[in-house]
Amino acid sequence: MDNKVELKVLNISNSQLQANAFALVLEEVGGPRQLPIIIGSIEAQAIAFKLKGLNAPRPFTHDLFVTFSEYLQTKLEQVIIYKAKEGIFYSYLFFNRDGEQFKIDSRTSDAIALALRFECPIYTTEQILNTEGYIPEVEEEMIEEPEQNTTLEVLKESLAQAIKEENYELASALRDEIKRKEQNK
Repeated sequence: MDNKVELKVLNISNSQLQANAFALVLEEVGGPRQLPIIIGSIEAQAIAFKLKGLNAPRPFTHDLFVTFSEYLQTKLEQVIIYKAKEGIFYSYLFFNRDGEQFKIDSRTSDAIALALRFECPIYTTEQILNTEGYIPEVEEEMIEEPEQNTTLEVLKESLAQAIKEENYELASALRDEIKRKEQNK
């Protein structure tokens, strides 16, 4: 792929289009274009935890994958969002093990959660950015406020889910983080 464009995670917010879904917004590194992707609540939680530097008391599936990869001495080198069709994004994970490179097909939300954990770059193509992306017309200070509120909303939703699943250890950690964020408002 010659026309790769590097992206970074900008924000996660509740989706206006689908209930119980979230909008993950990726931003072009060094450019104005943004790429919104609708993802599920579990992936949103995993991404939000990593973005905020939080550690769950028990590992998420993505954390387990990283541990497993380290055990096998395999490193995720890059993620490429290579296709978008009917609102669904397709990604490859590019790995390296002992100099041998290989790729694995992945859901984009999982690929991004892993990229954050492996601290590797996320790319897409010019074509995808041109057809699926947009250039925002809002001022920078308007972007900061929703990100803070959204993270609190994600934490509260995660707390409700942890209680429903009777995962009280995780619920306790989430409750403490929610209290800390509410006190810092």
